[in-house]
Amino acid sequence: MMIDCDSCTVRGPACGDCVVSFLTIERRPGAFEVDRDQAAAMAAMAGGGLVPPLRLVRSDERAS
Repeated sequence: MMIDCDSCTVRGPACGDCVVSFLTIERRPGAFEVDRDQAAAMAAMAGGGLVPPLRLVRSDERAS
């Protein structure tokens, strides 16, 4: 999974409650790759309430 904050259509209002803000130090992290195991771990931590969920919404997904 490629996470690119610059392509997120809810960037700004959703950043404060997104796992990317929790896991990165930079204010604007840019794009980075997350493998299947890492994505599953992030989902498990979010499901358990340990971290916020991934809030990334790409413009092509929002139109659906």
